[in-house]
Parts: sequence; structure tokens; C-alpha cells
Amino acid sequence: MSGRITLALDAMGGDHGPSVVVPAAFSFLDKRDDVDLILVGDEAVLESQLGHTGARHAGRVRIHHASQVVAMDELPSQALRGKKDSSMRVAINLVKQGEAQACVSAGNTGALMATARFVLKTLPGIDRPAIICPIPAVGGHTHMLDLGANADCTAEHLLQFGVMGSALAAAIHDISNPKVGLLNIGEEEIKGTETVRDASQLLQESRLNYIGYVEGNDIFSGKVDVVVSEGFVGNVSLKTMEGVAKMIGTYIREEFNRNWFTRLLGLVALPVLRSLKRRTDPRRYNGASFVGLQGIVIKSHGGADEVAFENAIRIAALEVEKDVPARISRLMANEVNEGQGV
Repeated sequence: MSGRITLALDAMGGDHGPSVVVPAAFSFLDKRDDVDLILVGDEAVLESQLGHTGARHAGRVRIHHASQVVAMDELPSQALRGKKDSSMRVAINLVKQGEAQACVSAGNTGALMATARFVLKTLPGIDRPAIICPIPAVGGHTHMLDLGANADCTAEHLLQFGVMGSALAAAIHDISNPKVGLLNIGEEEIKGTETVRDASQLLQESRLNYIGYVEGNDIFSGKVDVVVSEGFVGNVSLKTMEGVAKMIGTYIREEFNRNWFTRLLGLVALPVLRSLKRRTDPRRYNGASFVGLQGIVIKSHGGADEVAFENAIRIAALEVEKDVPARISRLMANEVNEGQGV
């Protein structure tokens, strides 16, 4: 895709709202001169946040007023019915109307998914949208889905997740034929639930580069490019990774602060520790994609800081450039034609 890109940012969503979204937006604009941003939210609040800084990007950033905000603990059904002028809903509407090519929000995940699905609808051949994000792995990244949108899945849903994950990994990282694995409790064919075994059969019969079952440790091994699972397992896996990362960070700090000798060792190892921190910094991986929709929606972590939210904006722009929904549609159409013997 060529030409200018316009992104709609839900400026009121998340734990920090405009205090994070606005500076993250300006930082992103400093790096990209081919992107325009629409800040969606309370006009008075956003005007005060923009201040004199907004003049630096005059013409490239504008405010679209929205009178409501979806709370982080609000039920998705309530947000969908009662918050039609929320910053989240209006930002998604801008994508639907063609004024923006993607939406970025740090707001309530359930409400964002419900609203995006209601407004944008799913792509042909896709029953349910899924949440996918990159996870650091040996040699690069592993894309994993679903990470929480769909707790109960059929084998057909898991096949569709494989198609969507493969299309996104190919687009974002220029992988010609992404390796797809199905998360299971073992690599043997007899392992897993009936749904997982049926999904494995469908994936084997597909045009995807399916390599079979993978276990939890394979997520980080670089063995596969895409890991497919139902949303319940995927979300538990993701939260477990986050917990382990925090625990290891705590242990490292405790060990280096144990006495004067270990503190000295810590100073010697400081360059290595800083490099490790950069490579595993969760802010670099902030920005989960809602794939399977007729539009691009990126979910930022609710507690994201400026660096993390800027990364979510970057992912949105990249998915627009790579036209990810169209790629998913083409790959899904190929699977349908293959199944019909076309």
C-alpha cells in the first residue's frame, strides 16, 4: 500500500488516557512523516493536553470529539448498548466510515472486541475474530493466537486461527511460508482433546505449512512462526509468561544485591543485563491485533506507558501498509476453494 495513512487513537482508553496517548502520538509523528492521527475523546481535555506541542504537527493531528468513556471494568454488553458516543466506539466508527484505516485503543479488551466485531463485522469465511501478538523467541518472534477472545473453540475455529496467524506473520515479517504449530500437551497424535485432534487433521489437510503439535516450551524455541490455541489456553499461557518474566527479574535483582561482592559482579554484568532487558522489554511487544475483522484494530495494554503505546501505533501503521485483512481474505478464500476441490 502507498500513500498517506490515517490512524484513529482512542485517546481516553486505558489506565492513563490522554497523558500517555498524546505524547506517544507526537513521538510517533516525529518518526513518520507519512502518517496522520485522529485523537478521539473529550475535546476540552485533549486540547489542554496538546498545548503548544500540537503546533509542531499542525495539519497531521486533529481531535474528534467523543462525549463518553468506556470504563476498564465495564461489561462489554453495557459498553455496546449504552456508550455509542464513547471514544472507543467513535474511533472504530471512523475506520468503518473510511476516515481512518486503523484504530488503536488501550481500553477495556472485552468492550473493544465486542464493539469492533459489531461495527466492522468479520471477514468472509471467518466465524470469530481472534487476538494475536508477537512473543519473543529464539531467532526472532513467535505469533500466538488466540490470546483470550474465544474461550471455547471448534476445530474449524482453530483452522481459521491458523490461516489468520499465517497471513499476519507472512505480512509483518515477510516470511514466505510461516510454520504453524497447534498447542497441545504433547507431540504424539493421541494426545489432546478431541477438538485439538480434529483441528490437527484440518490443519494437515490445509495449504498451510503445518508442522504438527507443539508444546508450551516450543513457543520460545523458534521452532514455529505461529502457535494456535483456543483463547482460554492462550490467555493463561500469556499471563504465565508475564509472571515468569517478572519473577526472574526480581530474582536477578535480589541476587545481585545480596552483598558487596554480588553488587560488584552486577556492575561488571551491567551491559549484558541492559541488553537482556531491551530484548525482553514487554513494551517492545505491546500491541495485540484483532485479526479476522473487516478493518484493523490494535489493542494496547491498559497500563501501557508512552513507549509501549507508541509501539501499538507502529503496529497499526504496519498492518495498514501490509493490508493484513486483505491477505487474510485471500488465504481464507484459497482454503475454501481447496476444500471444495476448486
